[in-house]
Amino acid sequence: MASENVFLFYALLMGIFITFVYDILRIFRRVVPHGNFLVSLEDIAFWIYCATEVFLLMYHESNGTLRWFAILGAMVGMLLYKKLVSAFLVKYVSFLLQKLLILLSKVMRILLKPFRFVGGKASGVAGKAVRKGRRGGRFIKKKLTFFLKVLKMNL
Repeated sequence: MASENVFLFYALLMGIFITFVYDILRIFRRVVPHGNFLVSLEDIAFWIYCATEVFLLMYHESNGTLRWFAILGAMVGMLLYKKLVSAFLVKYVSFLLQKLLILLSKVMRILLKPFRFVGGKASGVAGKAVRKGRRGGRFIKKKLTFFLKVLKMNL
C-alpha cells in the first residue's frame, strides 16, 4: 500500500512537471512569436517527450503496467498546477522577458551606433567607387569596341 501511495505522489509530481514544461513552451511562444508550422513541431516534440517521461515513470514504478490511479494522480497534479500557478507564471514571466528583450535591444542599438555610423559612411564610399567603376568599365568597353572595329576594317 505504501508503494502505491509513493507511486501516486510521483504521478502527481509528473502531472505538475508536464504542465510546467508546457508553460515554459507557452512563455517562449509569447516572447518569440512564430508560425503555425513551428508551433505544431514544438507540440509534437513536447508530446513525444511527455509520453516518454510517463512511460518511464510507469516502467520504473509499476513494471510497465498501467495503473489508473496514476493517470488520475497526474491529471490532479496538472489541474492543481493549472489552477494555482500557471496563469500567474505565464503572464508575468513572459511580460518580464518581453521587457528584458526590449531593454536589451535598446542597449544593443546604443552600443552598435558607432558601427552603424561607420558602416553607413563605408557604404557611401563603396557606392561611389562602384559608380566610378561602372563608368570606367563603360569607357573601356567603348574604346575596345572602337579598336575592334578599326582592326576588322584594316584586315
